[in-house]
Amino acid sequence: MIIMKFGGTSMENAAALSRLAEIVADRRPDRPVIVVSAMAGITDRLVELASLALTGAEIYLAQALEALEKRHLEALRQIGGESEARQKIEGLCRSLRELLQGIAAVGELTPRTRDAVLSFGERLSPTLAVAALRAHGLAAHELDTRHFIVTDNQFNQAQPLYDEIQPQVQQELLPAAGDGSSDNSPLAVMGGFIGATRQGVTTTLGRGGSDFSAAILGAALNAERIEIWTDVNGMLTTDPRICPTALRIKHISFAEAAESAYYGAKVLHPATLLPAMQKNIPVWILNSRAWLPGRPDGERTGTLVSSHAPRSNTLFKCISCKRGIALVDVVSTRMLMAHGYMKAIFDAFARQSCPVDMVATSEVSVSLTVADTANLPEIADELSRFAEVRYQGKMAILCMVGENIRYRPGVAARVFDALKHINIRMISQGASEINIGVVIADEDVPAAIESLHRAFFQDPDPAIFGIESSAQAVLGSN
Repeated sequence: MIIMKFGGTSMENAAALSRLAEIVADRRPDRPVIVVSAMAGITDRLVELASLALTGAEIYLAQALEALEKRHLEALRQIGGESEARQKIEGLCRSLRELLQGIAAVGELTPRTRDAVLSFGERLSPTLAVAALRAHGLAAHELDTRHFIVTDNQFNQAQPLYDEIQPQVQQELLPAAGDGSSDNSPLAVMGGFIGATRQGVTTTLGRGGSDFSAAILGAALNAERIEIWTDVNGMLTTDPRICPTALRIKHISFAEAAESAYYGAKVLHPATLLPAMQKNIPVWILNSRAWLPGRPDGERTGTLVSSHAPRSNTLFKCISCKRGIALVDVVSTRMLMAHGYMKAIFDAFARQSCPVDMVATSEVSVSLTVADTANLPEIADELSRFAEVRYQGKMAILCMVGENIRYRPGVAARVFDALKHINIRMISQGASEINIGVVIADEDVPAAIESLHRAFFQDPDPAIFGIESSAQAVLGSN
């Protein structure tokens, strides 16, 4: 059994849905369970709808709702969907309209209600996927992910309750997914991103959570592999929009991919790899716009993420970038040799539920970065009781990732030489020994990435990196 997760661009229109069906048909012998995202752009539209309802913009709300419903129905019509599917989409859109009218009436949007609104993208999309599969002669039925993904009640960023997910998946999903003994055994299709509390209240796993859903289900089913279908040929050495010479990575370790995802690589949700790592399930990142029949092999397309990757002759695997962060400096000579200084600093961030990314320390000063800057004034006010606090936004973290660096002397010197024209504000070499991170001004990111890529990927190891052009790696071959 395998898990196939299709992202928004693999669901964006009738042509994409037809490709999805062709890809699934090719994987039919592997007993796929299909997880789908909302159509491309729909989650953003739902955020907009919630905002329009809250501000009472009734005319614009009605127009936006109509456009959302029309897009789904038009895609359904083009793939030859049945009247039952049309009725389901219309019913869901009515429920969404009623929910938004309720928000407008009370003038309040709670985290719980926001999750309810955002869930509609992944509640609508499985109907389209099932219709596309049936149009291609494949038996398929839709399942509600909320019956399997049990979460806490931390709305907008719910955490899965694995001990409760496992029995739900084994008792309900596994029988519904079929035993693969017949081509008539229906394929299970469900939306990602969403879950439900023990009480059945809808939750979401955060943006990009469809990848996470796929990994959770894959781990619970002990899947042979997890396939993440997107619109690029796999993980790349850096952002190709910044560096056109970016290369496809054929094989990368879980540790390397996790570091890269956390520090900004968009192709994977940072949490995706955790369930797969725990069960040692390989994850493939593949391009639905340029798919090739047969099992993925890494030579032709895609990136394999697994426990261990071959040793590379190239020093780094990738350069990730996390933009829009803030750099915070905390200095207090009064705390020289004082017990509990670090604890007091991090307690202030913890009370505001503000996670810290990178840290550099000396005896009396601490520099750190945060991506969530909403509560920085409150945090700074609390810290100012015992320290001088300065913070600056519009910063970025550049993270160079590669397991090889733990074996090579002089790596940091080469990085700094490549960045000698850039003002580096902070330096961190991770405790994992597989990354070197620097903090720079956001405006310096393009020049820094281009310089680093030129310095470290001039002679890429062909066993690890694809040689196709960056344009092919991003857009596919068609």
